[in-house]
Amino acid sequence: MRVPESPPSTDKILKRLFEEDNKEKIVHILSANQGLLDNKGRYLHWTKLKHLPPPEDLSSEEYWFIVKTARQKVLKNIPLYDKAGRPFNFCIPDSLQEDLHWLDQNAAGSITMDQPITNPHTRDTYLVSSLIEESINSSQLEGASTTRDVAKEMLRQGRKPKDHSEQMIFNNYKAMEVIREYKDDALTPSLIKYFHEVITKSTLDDPAKAGQYRDANDKIHVVDATESSILHTPPDAEQLPERIDRICDFANNSLKNEFIHPAIKAIILHFMIGYDHPFIDGNGRTARALFYWAMAKYGYWLIEFISISRIIKKAPVQYGNAYLYSETDDGDLTYFLIHQMNVIREGIASLHKYLERKANEIEEAEKLLDKSKARGQLNHRQLSLLKHALKNPNAIYRIQEHQASHAISYQTARTDLLKMSDQLHLLRKRKYGNSFVFVSPPDLKTRLIENKL
Repeated sequence: MRVPESPPSTDKILKRLFEEDNKEKIVHILSANQGLLDNKGRYLHWTKLKHLPPPEDLSSEEYWFIVKTARQKVLKNIPLYDKAGRPFNFCIPDSLQEDLHWLDQNAAGSITMDQPITNPHTRDTYLVSSLIEESINSSQLEGASTTRDVAKEMLRQGRKPKDHSEQMIFNNYKAMEVIREYKDDALTPSLIKYFHEVITKSTLDDPAKAGQYRDANDKIHVVDATESSILHTPPDAEQLPERIDRICDFANNSLKNEFIHPAIKAIILHFMIGYDHPFIDGNGRTARALFYWAMAKYGYWLIEFISISRIIKKAPVQYGNAYLYSETDDGDLTYFLIHQMNVIREGIASLHKYLERKANEIEEAEKLLDKSKARGQLNHRQLSLLKHALKNPNAIYRIQEHQASHAISYQTARTDLLKMSDQLHLLRKRKYGNSFVFVSPPDLKTRLIENKL
């Protein structure tokens, strides 16, 4: 990845046109009816637009002038500034407006389409799974190397992290839980620092830096994957207290006589922490955590159940470019807004597919139980475990893991597993140290089909 070429100045393009004294072209360009997007509906940065064939007899720079001028007419400034003191801005093209309308219909208010996550009996199971998924992917985006299976095992068993990567994932999981606790509170610099402290606990070279702004001695740059090219240098450390205060004011207060869609505000908060880079490390994880906090605060509860980092991780260059396009094009945040709305839409679509798949798997498990004496005796947690056991012979289940997976008490988890082993004989109970583990019998499916249980 490299820093994209900054767009040509519209003032310089216009000056050149007048110097050429081509009045017919000047009139044509100034009166052109150009929208914010290209003919394929894309909000393109100069680095991409310059490679497209310009309309009619225009040069690429003249085409950019027309597009940029159309955007400048509708750009909205916000009270957050770049390093040079220029306000960031954004606009909402029709495609983004449509996405926001879709989000309002599908992620907030009273939603009945996803019964498993609106049902209070099954909701926590899916929420825990989502928190684990986001904590793993967000940490892997920042360099954690632990595999998903090992990370899930750690979180579900509640064991202590063994190394730096596991600690990152463990911290992210705790941070996602903390976010839920503070979603009804105002954003403060102290709260942002607390999020960072939770996220970076025991992972920094200097533990005292957890939850503390970087200082003038911390030379921080955002570099490419090879660490050979500087992509972004954040504002000076002495500016951070004032800049973070502004971010908090933006999150908590509505602009006088103006409205900014709550999802837009949440995405801008994500951008600003990445741009300001207030900490020596963990800024990306803190930025994404703050996005989740804002979406929860503004009522978009369904976002708790998706992992934006899983989507971002599939195309990290696009994520980086969304930042760089905004920074190099006069602080136009529209690039980042569009990218993140695409991430959100893909995340919700993936959630729906996941819920459908899980529903089908549970249905298959229930069908196998139809002729069994265990029919009607399993709750949703036990059915979920049975489904897994059918696919994983000799799998080992522990009470603590079952407890963590469904956000239930230890006693409830113990009762679930003991019933499946001692009463229904769906699991085998084995002594392991001072406690019991429960094992999936290899012939579970056959025994169910043959009605041996």
